[in-house]
Amino acid sequence: MKWTSIVAIYALFWVLSAFLVLPFGIKTHDEAGLAKVAGQAESAPAHFNPRRIARRATVLALVLFGLFYLNYVNGWIGTDAFDFYSR
Repeated sequence: MKWTSIVAIYALFWVLSAFLVLPFGIKTHDEAGLAKVAGQAESAPAHFNPRRIARRATVLALVLFGLFYLNYVNGWIGTDAFDFYSR
């Protein structure tokens, strides 16, 4: 696998991981006991920390990409595993 493919696939895993970890550990203003600003959405986070989300996404992306690369090298699951229409 070329290094450019590795970077591109890892970036895809990172973006997916960022969206997956985004809702975890977030508290709304009601849950945190803080006053809301007029016009604020009920689900708006009280304390948003993008660095924490980036760290969590990086760790999760490393794990997922590691599994992907091990599968690529060892061939555990191939394209024939997803051929549901052949006899």
